Amino acid sequence: MIYEKIASRRTIRKYERKSVPEKVLMKCVDAARLSPSGANRQPLKYVVVNDQDLLKEVFSTLRWAGYLPDYQPSEEEMPRAYVVVLLDKGIRKNPGHDVGIAVMSISMVAFDEGLGSCILGAVDIEKLGKILKIPSGLEVVLVVALGYPAENPVVDEVKDGDIKYWLDGNGVLHVPKRNLKDVVKRNRDYRLLK
Repeated sequence: MIYEKIASRRTIRKYERKSVPEKVLMKCVDAARLSPSGANRQPLKYVVVNDQDLLKEVFSTLRWAGYLPDYQPSEEEMPRAYVVVLLDKGIRKNPGHDVGIAVMSISMVAFDEGLGSCILGAVDIEKLGKILKIPSGLEVVLVVALGYPAENPVVDEVKDGDIKYWLDGNGVLHVPKRNLKDVVKRNRDYRLLK
């Protein structure tokens, strides 16, 4: 069941105009809090943003869909919440693997609750820090956009090594994924990896 959820979850960039319940947002952050952390240091902190005015300000700091520069949510389609992931530099100087583990936990709990998510690293960190009045000693690492999906991206197999996602004539986003046989090896047989 977990595999099927991971296999069917896609990044969502366009959302319905429907608020995300506070209880669901806290459940997402709690999943991140409970996730594995290197040496159990737990250097990550979280800012939940769901205030209507702040949503627009946070939105202005994000860049969407690098392969499709014109494919970004309109104001009507923008996320209805964000979880901003911060690194507490007093605990650890870099987030290590913790941040990837935490945002995947947020993303999968959100998916389980019927939400879509987009994990964003293309963030104007300085501007976002000012908007959210992030104290010194804390650093923005990633942003997870959340909301009820207003699109339904599909998975394609990578052809000719092209991993760029693309829109078809009906506006459906296609996301190429490498074939399993191209990314796995067995024991010491690296011939399988290209």
